[in-house]
Amino acid sequence: MLTGKTFLITGVLMESSIAFHVAKLAQEQGAKVILTSFGRTMKITRTIAKRLPQEAPVIELDVTSEEDLAALSDRIGEHAERLDGVLHSIGFAPEGAFNFLEAKWEDVATAVHVSAYSLKALGVAALPRMSEGGSIVGLTFDASYAWPVYDWMGVAKAAFESTNRYLARDLGPKGVRCNLVAAGPIRTTAAKSIPGFEQFEESWDTRSPIGWDVNDPVPTAKACTMLLSDWFPATTGEILHVDGGVHAMGI
Repeated sequence: MLTGKTFLITGVLMESSIAFHVAKLAQEQGAKVILTSFGRTMKITRTIAKRLPQEAPVIELDVTSEEDLAALSDRIGEHAERLDGVLHSIGFAPEGAFNFLEAKWEDVATAVHVSAYSLKALGVAALPRMSEGGSIVGLTFDASYAWPVYDWMGVAKAAFESTNRYLARDLGPKGVRCNLVAAGPIRTTAAKSIPGFEQFEESWDTRSPIGWDVNDPVPTAKACTMLLSDWFPATTGEILHVDGGVHAMGI
């Protein structure tokens, strides 16, 4: 399905990462994959990259660094002439952002910068390498609701979802689609860093009409891989729910 395509995959930190499974599925479907990491996590990502079906190169990218963003096209060029898609699997909020009423602006600003603005920043930085018909896919946690414990990260995700729509508007004429996958709770490294996230894990399966396995990132990864492919050529600005149907259920 993806033979001859090249994708830039962010967010590969552990084998449990959704991004790792997107990279794995993409390779299994014939794609070339380039991973990103930065700082102390570079060594970890390079180790995990060896566990893919084919070891993938890892280039440095901190989405809050103007220097890294400016250099991204050249760094990609060391491994591929063009990109057919980008997976945005990036999110972070300081601990203080998980207390809605007491959070300081500095913590909120960090959450919005890393978790929302970075979608635009990454899309623009990758654009010089993007081919006609390319696809940007991001991961969100449905921001239609005020969730327990999620607090300012939920606000950042709402901004992220809005950013996707505007990015779809502005990159569409350039031949690039932009979509999000709203996943149910997956037991990843990022999820474990959210205080009280186990509240979602404990209730999601009972609310889902088809059940939900918090230890299985593959359904979400499959959706991301499909959106990166050519099988959704007329879909952009969309949010695809892969949450066991919880978003469609009442109490």
